[in-house]
Amino acid sequence: MSDEQHLARAVERIWKITFAIGAGGALALFAWRGWTWGAGFALGSAISALYFRWLKQVAMALGSAAAKPRMAVLLGLRYLLLGGAAYVILKYTAISLPAMFWGLFVAVAAVILQILFELVYGNRTVNH
Repeated sequence: MSDEQHLARAVERIWKITFAIGAGGALALFAWRGWTWGAGFALGSAISALYFRWLKQVAMALGSAAAKPRMAVLLGLRYLLLGGAAYVILKYTAISLPAMFWGLFVAVAAVILQILFELVYGNRTVNH
């Protein structure tokens, strides 16, 4: 398996783990603490997944020769848009702020689980 294929499979696993943790956590919090906590965790998970997608796009753009200076401006605008949307949602709705905060770590947890997967199975999946 080539390095590109290995990277693509790793990213695919991270997406699947992110979705599983986000959905499972939102359902568990919905059952335990109610809809405000379930919705907060789901919102935080969605923001976390979106942020992971943006980081992946930036990494791919940096690796290509077609990187454009406007990419930095667009990345900054994304943060402003994301922060503004989160502020409005949390200020004017009953969604739980702590639950959203914990949901923001879903992609980090998925990456850590992918690292553990690579530590256990990595030398069996890559031909060097």
